[in-house]
Amino acid sequence: MEQNTPRTFRSYFVAFLTPQRTLILSFLSFIFLGTLALKLPSCTKQGGMDLLNALFTSTSAVCVTGLTVVETGKFFTPWGQVVILSLIQVGGLGIMTFSVLFYHLLGRGIPLRNKMAVQDVFAYAPVRDIFYIVKWVFMYTITIETVGACFLFWSWLPTYSCTEALYLAIFHAVSAFCNAGFSLLKGSLSSYRHNLMVNITFISLIILGGIGFVVLHELRRGLRRRSPLSLHTKVVLVTTAVLIVVGTLLFFLLERGNTLAGYSLKNKVIISLFQSVTARTAGFSTVEFWHLSNATLFVFVILMFVGASPGSCGGGVKTTNLAILFSVAWNRFRGRAEVNMFKRTLPRETVSRSISIFLASFLLVTLILVLVLIFQGGGIPHPKSRRLFLELLFEVTSAFGTVGLSTGATGTLTPLSKMLIIITMFVGRLGPLTLAFALAKREEARRFQYTEENIMVG
Repeated sequence: MEQNTPRTFRSYFVAFLTPQRTLILSFLSFIFLGTLALKLPSCTKQGGMDLLNALFTSTSAVCVTGLTVVETGKFFTPWGQVVILSLIQVGGLGIMTFSVLFYHLLGRGIPLRNKMAVQDVFAYAPVRDIFYIVKWVFMYTITIETVGACFLFWSWLPTYSCTEALYLAIFHAVSAFCNAGFSLLKGSLSSYRHNLMVNITFISLIILGGIGFVVLHELRRGLRRRSPLSLHTKVVLVTTAVLIVVGTLLFFLLERGNTLAGYSLKNKVIISLFQSVTARTAGFSTVEFWHLSNATLFVFVILMFVGASPGSCGGGVKTTNLAILFSVAWNRFRGRAEVNMFKRTLPRETVSRSISIFLASFLLVTLILVLVLIFQGGGIPHPKSRRLFLELLFEVTSAFGTVGLSTGATGTLTPLSKMLIIITMFVGRLGPLTLAFALAKREEARRFQYTEENIMVG
């Protein structure tokens, strides 16, 4: 009996550690370690940080969100900033990616659950060449972040010393590519709203980090071999481009007499383009968001809810799911039973999974919003509390989309509201991904099938 007990426990533990659970536990572990690190007196200039705020900051960094209850550049010491930067990099690439590299360096075989978890992170199918995936992910990341840091370094060198410019360039290049939104500068990037080089660099890093590593790899391979792009890559590129253009036009039209008033046409276009790109996933800003109109804020809520693309550093319901939903509606309007995109027919399982992810995400944001409204509105007369609705909707959606933009409500959150935002950031980074993985499992074959009956749907 004594010999069988460890084996039984081990088999139970191995069975429990499904790929999605392994992925979740890996993120939770680094959030916990990041919380302990940020609690150290050496990480803050005040000599300490309370547990809840440390947990909030650690979750925001690992989940590459960017929401903060304190000013990162002012509150944290250089050591604390390095801890945050490390959490951003690990969270952006995925903890399981680093574990695969660790196993490879030790010369050991990679556990199957780790391989499948990496597949889940990057939306990649084959298991055989898993280290090859990790290798080119690291290669792309280091190359893109290095190039971005070089451009930022030369842009900031006239303003800062060589050491400061290099440090700021590295921090912001990593934060931008990982779509984290953390900034050491006061007011984010508002001081550089007219600097074309800084804006283009950030826009490029954010887009490259938000379209997904598989798309980057396929684009590189396509340029070298002139091979046709997959349906996934086409959908990601077209949807991303449409969202950027639509977001830019709407921001320009809605804010031309508000936050854009007094600027030249070129600067208006640059500012509008930057906000459209950063609103879906990154969280940097070159304008004060508490000055934006209600219409603009609501447009940004929609963009943040959509988020980035599968296999990227960002969150949200993903661009591909939005494209699938529009394609479903378009094909239904044309009387087609199947869903076609770019002369390809989507499997029914993919369509069902996409709808399920969208509905689950919508219900999650709605539930969290209602609870936060309850916790934030205590003691405030209802007529006065109604102005909080849009601000808190913006805050919750920003957390779910792992964006990090805020109208200033983050610092006013109650402890219970902070816990809800922490949960939302975590689910936003992993929820749709793990949900898709769980829904992809086939049900066991049934011996019978229920009688089919129709209902009216409008």
